[in-house]
Amino acid sequence: MVTATTIDSAEEKKELISRYRRLLRKAKPILKGDDAKRIKKAFTLALEAHKDMRRKSGELFIFHPLTVAEICVEEIGLGTTSIIAAIIHDVVEDTDIELSDIERMFGKKIAKIVDGLTKIRGVFEYGTSAQAENFRKMLFTLSEDVRVILIKLADRLHNMRTLESMPRNKQLKVASETIYLYAPLAHRLGLNAIKTELEDLYLRFTDHAVYRDIANKIDETRASRNKFIKQFVAPVKEELDHLKIEYEIKSRPKSIFSIYNKMRKQNIPFEEVYDLFAVRIILDTPLEQEKSFCWQVYSIVTDYYTPNPDRLRDWISTPKANGYESLHTTVMAKNGQWVEVQIRTKRMDEIAEKGYAAHWKYKDSVSNHESNLEKWLVRVRETLERQDLTALEFVDDFRGNLFTEEVFAFTPKGELKTLPVGATALDFAFEIHTDIGAKCIGAKVNQKLVPINHVLKNGDQIEILTSSKQKPNEDWLRFVVTQKAKSKIKDLLKEDKRNVADEGKEVLHRKLKQLKIEAIPQVFEQMRNFFHVNSQFELHFEVGVGKIGLNELKRFKDYKPEPPRLHRPADLPDAKSHETIPTTKSPYDDVLLIGEDMDVVEYKLAKCCTPIPGDEVFGFVTVNEGIKIHRTNCPNAPELLSNHGNRVIKAKWTSQHEVAFLTGLKVVGTDRVGLINDVSKIISEELKVNMSSIAFRTEQGIFEGEIMLYVNDTRHLDLLITKLEKVEGVVKVSRFDSATVNRA
Repeated sequence: MVTATTIDSAEEKKELISRYRRLLRKAKPILKGDDAKRIKKAFTLALEAHKDMRRKSGELFIFHPLTVAEICVEEIGLGTTSIIAAIIHDVVEDTDIELSDIERMFGKKIAKIVDGLTKIRGVFEYGTSAQAENFRKMLFTLSEDVRVILIKLADRLHNMRTLESMPRNKQLKVASETIYLYAPLAHRLGLNAIKTELEDLYLRFTDHAVYRDIANKIDETRASRNKFIKQFVAPVKEELDHLKIEYEIKSRPKSIFSIYNKMRKQNIPFEEVYDLFAVRIILDTPLEQEKSFCWQVYSIVTDYYTPNPDRLRDWISTPKANGYESLHTTVMAKNGQWVEVQIRTKRMDEIAEKGYAAHWKYKDSVSNHESNLEKWLVRVRETLERQDLTALEFVDDFRGNLFTEEVFAFTPKGELKTLPVGATALDFAFEIHTDIGAKCIGAKVNQKLVPINHVLKNGDQIEILTSSKQKPNEDWLRFVVTQKAKSKIKDLLKEDKRNVADEGKEVLHRKLKQLKIEAIPQVFEQMRNFFHVNSQFELHFEVGVGKIGLNELKRFKDYKPEPPRLHRPADLPDAKSHETIPTTKSPYDDVLLIGEDMDVVEYKLAKCCTPIPGDEVFGFVTVNEGIKIHRTNCPNAPELLSNHGNRVIKAKWTSQHEVAFLTGLKVVGTDRVGLINDVSKIISEELKVNMSSIAFRTEQGIFEGEIMLYVNDTRHLDLLITKLEKVEGVVKVSRFDSATVNRA
């Protein structure tokens, strides 16, 4: 990451002093007593510790901690403790300074935060993930001091802003970790501005062409958009002026990432994304009048423009789980265009942009505003206390708690419970208490009897029905969505399984005695091989459930095992995994170069994203199937790169050989006689493309077709799409991937 060098120019010294002074200037309003002295002490320590270090971009390393501290103050609203911790956050990890030195100089609190931000050193056993282990370590500190994660988010934001200078595989690893964990975490802590920027930067570094295309289109439509907004807000402004309160009207386009997501999920082009921007009305009102003024403004907006009744969101009466408060409505403008209008106060706006830090600023005056976040932190602590989770399971569990949307439901006594969208009656039961969840047999939703897998809606009132005879089963895991319900069900099933296995152990020993088979380790190993089970626990369990009975054990007694062979555990790869990949020879070896040295190596194409030449790709070293090639925008990429970044290798298409790759096209249009014939002609006759399969269906004059065909590369595919779009009646042609998302 860094190389040894010193501050070697007057220019750099000048820039360093300028950045340090800028930080102090921005921090000035919050400094008290000897704060400035303590910040200077931290700066002096960091400057000395990092004096021989530079970033990959070539700039002085010390610029990084200074910028992180600046983001903490300006963009998150943190105080002196965080500024000091941010300035020295890398010294323990990257230099000879110990944590005990930090504690001596700055006290226990700052040492604890710096420890939470320091990666674990040493080698990790195979099958775990260094990234997941470090994330878990950081969250142990988060549960005591939320500033750890806020500084980490500032650190991640600066790393993403300067990702340009990193090698491609590092860019993919860092960007994928960001979208997988840090952007949802920023969302969960209410840091909307940071979440949005992290998402946009992720797209910029993983699919630059798409990012640039959307950014250019937003720029091209700016002038007409501004003109439209001016006309839209004019009558509303006139009415707001009569209210005699301070207000501000802002308009900003939706983020590039959210537009991209909409285009991808709805399979529509940029031009068909109707809510490209939102109009935000921010009021400056006293706390006790916030609600009434927001509804007054809603009334003004809907006097001029017709609202869509399905698109009203009242997050003022029931704030989101991350504390977000606002009134959202979507109204129809005079030109027939839908416009989203957000109405909120200055306090709500600051909380929406700066999140958790802003909550603390207002917590004395608004007692319930941080309660949802506090509840979430309690859930994080509960997850951390579960000793049986591996680091990867923990990260998975934790991500499940970073909910994006919520439903609000009530107990029979009117107590409000907040659950993620898609939550069922069983989730609700576990939310109340583990025992109620474990014995749940059904529920009454709004006085109507429903099964345990009934999906809840906003405003439902739920009464849980229980029975002492009920027991959890594996099926429950298929429809519950809350992490609390999932982890409790898994615990209960494990406990149940353990009891069965204990009984099975006794039965097995009794039957072995009966058959005069000696109960020694070698025999048990032979039994595990014979019955194809991975562990002694599984063997006992299979006996306990009756799968392995006396007859099976008699068959085992007659079995003559092969002489024992030395073998490696199945999940342990050879040290030279590249040389011993058990794959068949790939016919495309001359198309793709892999690894740091850009060698020709055997590989397989991942079925989840079906890459073809011209796609931007990366290689992933799997446990049993050698190297698999994925597209950088593959649906599985964030998880693979976030948890196993060390197994990612560079991959790049070179020559465009005439080799055919299978891909899919979806064709939508208005039906007419001879349409299918025209489409087939272009594919097979004009462009000489071989089709693997073709399926069309027509309903009330609209046809949809899916064609699997062989193309040479992305340019070949683009040419085909352009030609097909010119066919009379064809409305849209788009590429689709394999329907089944497989893991690598």
